[in-house]
Amino acid sequence: MARKHRFALAFVLVFATAMGKFSTKNEGVSSTSEDYPFRNVSLPWEDRVNDLVNRLTLEEIQVQMAKGGPMNGISRLDIKPYQWSTECLRGDVDNNATSFPQSIGLAAAFSPDLIFRVAQTTGIEVRGRHNDFVKQNNYGSHTGASCFSPVINIMRDSRWGRNQETYGEDPHLSGVYAANFIQGLQGNDTRYVRASGGCKHFDVHGGPENIPVSRFSFNAEISEEDWRMTHLPAFRMCVQAGTYNLMCSYNRINGIPACANEKLLTEILRKEWGFKGFVISDDNAIKDIITAHKYINNSVDTVAACVNAGCNLELSGRRTTPVFLSLVDAVNQKKLTEAKVREMVAPLFLTRMRLGEFDPPEMNPYSKLSSADVETPKHLALAVESAMKSYVLLKNNGVLPLQKSGTIGVVGPMANDSLQLFGDYSAQPPQKYITSPLDGLSAMASKTQFASGCNDTVCEMYNSSDVLRAISGTEINFVVLGTGQKVESEGRDRPDTELPGQQKTLLLDVINNNPTKTPIILLVFSAGPVNISFADQDPRVSAIMQGFLPAQAAGDALRHVLLNDVKGAVPAGRLPYTWPMFASQLPPMVNYSMQGRTYRYFEGDPLYPFGYGLSYTKFDYTELDIDNAAVKAGDPVTGYFFVRNTGTMEADEVIQIYIRWQDPPINAPTLQLAWFNRITIPVSEKGVKVNFEIDAKTMALWYKDSWRILPGRLEMFLGGQQPHQKRAAPSNTLVAPFRIHGSKYLGRY
Repeated sequence: MARKHRFALAFVLVFATAMGKFSTKNEGVSSTSEDYPFRNVSLPWEDRVNDLVNRLTLEEIQVQMAKGGPMNGISRLDIKPYQWSTECLRGDVDNNATSFPQSIGLAAAFSPDLIFRVAQTTGIEVRGRHNDFVKQNNYGSHTGASCFSPVINIMRDSRWGRNQETYGEDPHLSGVYAANFIQGLQGNDTRYVRASGGCKHFDVHGGPENIPVSRFSFNAEISEEDWRMTHLPAFRMCVQAGTYNLMCSYNRINGIPACANEKLLTEILRKEWGFKGFVISDDNAIKDIITAHKYINNSVDTVAACVNAGCNLELSGRRTTPVFLSLVDAVNQKKLTEAKVREMVAPLFLTRMRLGEFDPPEMNPYSKLSSADVETPKHLALAVESAMKSYVLLKNNGVLPLQKSGTIGVVGPMANDSLQLFGDYSAQPPQKYITSPLDGLSAMASKTQFASGCNDTVCEMYNSSDVLRAISGTEINFVVLGTGQKVESEGRDRPDTELPGQQKTLLLDVINNNPTKTPIILLVFSAGPVNISFADQDPRVSAIMQGFLPAQAAGDALRHVLLNDVKGAVPAGRLPYTWPMFASQLPPMVNYSMQGRTYRYFEGDPLYPFGYGLSYTKFDYTELDIDNAAVKAGDPVTGYFFVRNTGTMEADEVIQIYIRWQDPPINAPTLQLAWFNRITIPVSEKGVKVNFEIDAKTMALWYKDSWRILPGRLEMFLGGQQPHQKRAAPSNTLVAPFRIHGSKYLGRY
């Protein structure tokens, strides 16, 4: 505590005690809790938190740090219970709320503005429902205003079950999205937080879940270089954006469990990055240190190791005896100090204070929110917009966009399985707001012939005759395939990247029995890539679109994109990951070297590259101008360019700038996304001028145990895609060399 604040608090305590307005925890004078300094809105946050924390007994603190959901109340101080276990990845999870596309689809939009607005809307709905839950004294799971979101682990393997929750494989894209999510969710009030954010899973987490080993005991062995340059940057950007918490992951990192890893939680997070919030464990991850990792064999030593390392709160699920309930014993055995314990509980109460819990409701603008602010027309429209922006057009022989049709065939298990189209960690909107692909496609035709063909997305049972009947006598045939939670989800990795079960047989049946002049449009709804290389290469398949897991607005968004019948419907999504040709291009899941992984280090030719996606129009880039081609180390690179829509319809374009080091002293990425944005470009002769700035840290490399900007030659590539890729979109890329003069030591961060 600052010296002047200590003096101020001391004065308040002496004066108030003398006036008989309240008692300290050691005095017997009766009092109401409203008189305590921790409820005094005129005091600094730090003083209020310290006053509250210093009134707690160790036994009370132990319970507060051991119960992540819900946390017990403290009746003698009139402190209510609190529920920390809330998820709001892209909507208020498990509650009646607007469900936006799963994160991997939002990442495909390549739009900082979109993820900000989705998070902002999510924050409004989470807070509105939370306010109502508190009035009802409901502190059950997913009723709080503290979110364990977003997930910003790097998608390092196509088979990982939780790829759907991430923002893809690029650290810069993930970091920009994380920062915008946190800022959108938490709001811009200078005093109060709408809903507190929490980035996870910290760190070196990205598979396996269950294949070939369990996530609960897995040890991720990683070099310092890969750790710093791939797995940490997005979390650093999350911290810089002001997140209130991080969640430590299940795995070990080079032998030490993440939730007991002092290097991770103290040296890097707090000392290097200056983080002031709290760290919560993943659900039962503290217990796993004993039972799965067998790193420590008793609860007293485990709680001491975790708290000393920097873990503030145990998320212990439904367990009646969390490990952190041994905290008092650890203090009594001098394995933890009381001062450390009070220091570690403080950020929990700071978060609750900033949410407004201890202030008059009329002071807090977010206290006015309620369930009436959920699923408003504006929010429902955003669900449609975000789903449209998430769709990625992978192949088009000119058949798209479509006109409304007479008779169409719709086949495949993802056509009418709304549950599987939502993905993990979704809000649960009423059925009236949900449209399936079948709904959207049927609205485009006078007659629809439908057959699922499979019993579910796993597709162990397949009915060929139903499929063949559905595609007979049609003008267009749509094949709707994919995965869903039954195939890829938390706790469920894929053994390969093949289409599930007999889905490939279904698609081949359509291809081989389809009338010659009837277009086949393949619609894929999955998180990770699936092997459709045969369909991509087959001229009988006219178009392919990846829809990810678009949630409630799947059908409406699909109809708009296929028909291009509303503003913003021209597809502009880009793949946020590398889509391999075959699973054999992937290193083993448990190998945490980045060699051969993601577009930054990929070897060989993928089916579809990172950043790839088609449009119904074309764009032309011109006049790339760098303000200073000789950049001083530590300065940003700034400049401008023009981009012109040379087609016939207004459309969004995802602009990508990559950099490449010419002679790096280390194994630098082959290519690195350095700047991106999504903008709407009207058809015009002149085009749109766009200014850009590449931050100096984007040009830094982890070299000799620190971040440094090193002298040398670099190249900048500008366009709507990666440069020099075999699978290219029909737009140009520009290149401009520049040089960094001098070097700059940036330190460890």
